Amino acid sequence: MSPDAAARAVEAARVAPYPSDMATLETDILIAGGGIAGLAAAARFSAAGQRAIVVDPAPETSGGGDDLRTTAFLQPSVRTLEQAGAWAAMAPDAAPLTTMRLVDAGGRDRVPREQADFVASEMKTGAFGWNVPNKSARAALRDRLAALDTTSLIPGTRVVDVISRSSEGMARLSDGRWVHAKLIVAADGRDSYVRDRAGIKRRRWHYGQKALVFPITHEVPHESVSTEIHRTGGPLTLVPMPNRDGSSCSAVVWMVPAQRAHVLAELDDAALATELTAETMGLFGALTIVGDRACWPIIGQVADRLVSGRVALVAEAAHVVPPIGAQGLNMSLGDIECLAQLVESAGNQDIGAPVLLARYEARRMPEILGRVAGVHVLNRFAQAEPQPIRDLRLLGLRTISRVAPIRQLAMRLGLGAAG
Repeated sequence: MSPDAAARAVEAARVAPYPSDMATLETDILIAGGGIAGLAAAARFSAAGQRAIVVDPAPETSGGGDDLRTTAFLQPSVRTLEQAGAWAAMAPDAAPLTTMRLVDAGGRDRVPREQADFVASEMKTGAFGWNVPNKSARAALRDRLAALDTTSLIPGTRVVDVISRSSEGMARLSDGRWVHAKLIVAADGRDSYVRDRAGIKRRRWHYGQKALVFPITHEVPHESVSTEIHRTGGPLTLVPMPNRDGSSCSAVVWMVPAQRAHVLAELDDAALATELTAETMGLFGALTIVGDRACWPIIGQVADRLVSGRVALVAEAAHVVPPIGAQGLNMSLGDIECLAQLVESAGNQDIGAPVLLARYEARRMPEILGRVAGVHVLNRFAQAEPQPIRDLRLLGLRTISRVAPIRQLAMRLGLGAAG
């Protein structure tokens, strides 16, 4: 065996200690999906005193190297990650977000006509949250699970069947094994197999947009300000990242009509930087593209229910929203925290019992529906082409930003995404 193969074998034994020839595995909670949400769920449930197995279709060697996105973890999500024991490892790669700045450039000329700053100090907190590269977040969570005796990560495997019984849930894996669990958590994404197998329907709609994502450096320091620019076609967001080689660095999420996204994606770095400089109206000075780019379609989606039998939905299996206001993954961690608190309060009771899962759905569904609707409206206004609608958007921004009670309410609502 080569040294590399031996190292892989040791690592596999560390994160997936169950022997491959074992026909049946038993645990308290089975989590389908090994993305950030699924890994965070396992760590948080472990902190709640439960054993957990995560089944991840991605291969063992996958570290998320092709994921160029970052996540702005808001304060409630950070608290969840702290309880899960994973935040300390993420913090060195995190950039604080002390101000959320909205810039309206929806006039006839491409110039800023209103700037509204929402400042964390007004809420008596040092930062709204911290922006972390998804790759770093995933690595910290995988390391946390590897250090826990109560969790196992099984890579390169997916759930291929789900059965709910009165006393347990059962899932068949793609490697032929069965897992018996008290509760099955679907964190397997917007096209969730577990959700569909549980008989839960979902509603999906398209916005005709795509999001371009890539990192940049820029002349004007971001000073821990996350900037969201609105003109037409969708918001353009620059989220602070730690400095790179002495230069101020940000993650760009640029939502544009799908046709324009294809044109932008084909540009070389210099041409794309020129387009972005024009779109940001020079607010950040000269821009440089410093990494690869990704492009994905923007959709909205919500499940009709959150539970069925012994299955509970979290994250994108339950809801998908456009990347506005850092709501997406923070909503996901809100699902996990809500379910973990109910599991903690269950004591010796059955954590997959209908009464507990009914409480989860009753607590989370109104929050989810409200946030999905809110982000939908915001995105439609951001897309607006007619000048009267753009002017109405400007009036709304001025009202929210200049009236202190309304401004503070907006900040509280935004921070509540994970609560």
